[in-house]
Amino acid sequence: MKIESCPKCRSPKIIKSGIVNSRQRYTCKQCSYNFTVDKIGKKIDDYYITKALQLYLEGLSYREIERIIGVSHVTVSNWVRHYKIKRLNDGMYHPTYRIITHQELVEQLKNKEFLTGAGMIITELGDKFMLIKWERFRD
Repeated sequence: MKIESCPKCRSPKIIKSGIVNSRQRYTCKQCSYNFTVDKIGKKIDDYYITKALQLYLEGLSYREIERIIGVSHVTVSNWVRHYKIKRLNDGMYHPTYRIITHQELVEQLKNKEFLTGAGMIITELGDKFMLIKWERFRD
């Protein structure tokens, strides 16, 4: 990674100043600030963050989201906490979900009995689709 300016004063006048913990250290000639290159962490695409938060709002548990998206349930929990997401817990409804192909989705949507009596959302997951359906609990 090439350093072009000081992170403190944004001056381009920087020089190498040794190695600390196997990372190159730099010094700014203008403000005498010492700094090292930040580690580049594993970045997860915003698409997966958005999908995980949508699924959480739809009522899926952290572990279910982990199995579907392939991201740790702890990471999903951290995203929910970071973005301050709150979901309404309504005991009258419960979501059921299925991951299906495009052809299965078309067949499901042709069936009128499947479409009545419940709310439904369809979301894309790569080359497949997730069908989430809410049905009232029977008394």
